[in-house]
Amino acid sequence: MEWYRFIIYGRVQGVFYRKFVSQALMRKQIKGYMKNLPDGTVEVVVEIFDDDFDSVMKILKEGSPLSIVEEISYEIIDDAEFNTDGFEIRY
Repeated sequence: MEWYRFIIYGRVQGVFYRKFVSQALMRKQIKGYMKNLPDGTVEVVVEIFDDDFDSVMKILKEGSPLSIVEEISYEIIDDAEFNTDGFEIRY
């Protein structure tokens, strides 16, 4: 299990991207959060077990019907200490 920080680039704000992605991640019982960033990207921080990485990437790429994901960057967060028992949208 690792904590990952994803940055989603493209048309991902104002198109229900966070709603669709958060619902999909909650269905998979993924823990973490997501939020809009001032530069128009979306940050997603999640706890992923090795065999879930590909399915999480698929969810992030798919987004909402109105979103256009152009790029996704990610990093493993070694010192992540998030107190969450589920998934949340932060503002």
